[in-house]
Amino acid sequence: MLDESLLDAPDALALADHTGLLRGAAEAGARVRTALRHTAEAGITGLAPEGRPRAVLIAGSGAAATGVADLIAALTTSAAPVTRLRPTGVAAAAGALRWTLPGWAGPVDLLLIATTEGSEPGLALLAEQAYRRGCTVVAVAPRQSPLSEVVGGTHGLMVPMATAPNGQNSPPYGQNGPYGQAGEPGRSGLDEWYEPEETPAAGPGALWALLVPLLALLDRVGLLTAPAETLQLVADRLDRTAERCGPAVATYSNPAKTLAAELADSLPLIWTEGQAAAPAGRRFAAVLAELTGRPALAAELPEALPAHSALLAGHFAGGAADPDDFFRDRVEEPQAWRARVVLLRDRPAGGLTAAPAARELALGHDTAISELEPEEGSELEALAELVAVTDFATVYLALAGAAPA
Repeated sequence: MLDESLLDAPDALALADHTGLLRGAAEAGARVRTALRHTAEAGITGLAPEGRPRAVLIAGSGAAATGVADLIAALTTSAAPVTRLRPTGVAAAAGALRWTLPGWAGPVDLLLIATTEGSEPGLALLAEQAYRRGCTVVAVAPRQSPLSEVVGGTHGLMVPMATAPNGQNSPPYGQNGPYGQAGEPGRSGLDEWYEPEETPAAGPGALWALLVPLLALLDRVGLLTAPAETLQLVADRLDRTAERCGPAVATYSNPAKTLAAELADSLPLIWTEGQAAAPAGRRFAAVLAELTGRPALAAELPEALPAHSALLAGHFAGGAADPDDFFRDRVEEPQAWRARVVLLRDRPAGGLTAAPAARELALGHDTAISELEPEEGSELEALAELVAVTDFATVYLALAGAAPA
């Protein structure tokens, strides 16, 4: 059950946030700027490659690395094939995972490694294997990690992962910012409230710390468009979204808190439309599962309509239980799940949209629907806004509620 009263109690939210999830969401823009600085210091912005790689291979562990691979695959489209190298092993532990290059990988291919740990022996072995094959290796990992030493020793390019700025580079929230009067210019306002424990790898800040250097690199090799100016706009969009979605902003005017309240006791069906919305929806489903224990299903329109229509008509339908049945045992009976459609939209290809059909299908089965659509801007800005709002919503669900019974 979701404790909606906690949503409008910023002090209580901060006390419940033992792993710094709210801080990570609020400082996403600052993390982008730090990552840009590390990217420039590593020499990526000055690269002058002679041509494009034949293929891009991506390896990494955890939800953040999976999200990075999905986002890069969506943004590069047909410029070059993007393949995520999936790990194998006997357990989902850093020491047990192993990655293997495909047999065709060679000197004309690019291997990207993204990890929030940098201690996985399998990634170090992968970097050495790529060196022997002649692949170009670029890694983003914590500074002074074992992986950074291996990549440096195999003539690869290492970019230190941007760490949390601890308030020093945070956006100027002030009295109207997400942390209310506790915030000061250039600070998040949370420093006086609590000292967070280690942030989970699925936390909001990790995604941007790993993604930004790789976007800048792929811009230099001509596989996508992400110049430094655009990435600065992404950081600004993340800051503005944090101002709208922060804990001091009341639920009625806070899109992230509103979405969290709407998803209480529901099975989210995340329907996406547009190139930027698709990976944002898949990430939303992944972090909901990892941070809140709440299952969710993501699908792209229009394929989502036939794929999920049976869910809307079956046990999870909005009208599956009779709310007017006076003799129902409301004490012993567990709260029933109800499907709720979350429609994430970006600019649809060709101007055609399946949104009206999606609304008609949902409402025709008495299923509630939530909609998120970003402001005008570049594809990366739209993606950043959708990811930021859904990240904040996930954090509020994690702090104010548990997985439905």
